[in-house]
Amino acid sequence: GLFMTDYNNESTLKQNPTLHMEALKTAITDGDEEQLKGLLTNEIFDELQKSHLIHLAEETGNSDIVKILKGTPATP
Repeated sequence: GLFMTDYNNESTLKQNPTLHMEALKTAITDGDEEQLKGLLTNEIFDELQKSHLIHLAEETGNSDIVKILKGTPATP
C-alpha cells in the first residue's frame, strides 16, 4: 500500500509515533507476526497502549499475535 515505505523507515516511525501505532495495528489486524515483531523491537509501551493492542489482537482471534503482545515489556 501507500505507506509501506514509511513502515520500513525507522526514523520516520521514531518521529511519528502515531504512524508507528497505525503500523502496529495493521500488523495485528493482518496477523503479520514478522512485521509485528519488527515493529516491537526496542518499543516500550505503557500499560494502556499494550492492553489496547492486546484487545485488538484478541478481537482478530489470532492467539500467536496475542502471545507476542503479552510478552512485550510495558511501563506502568
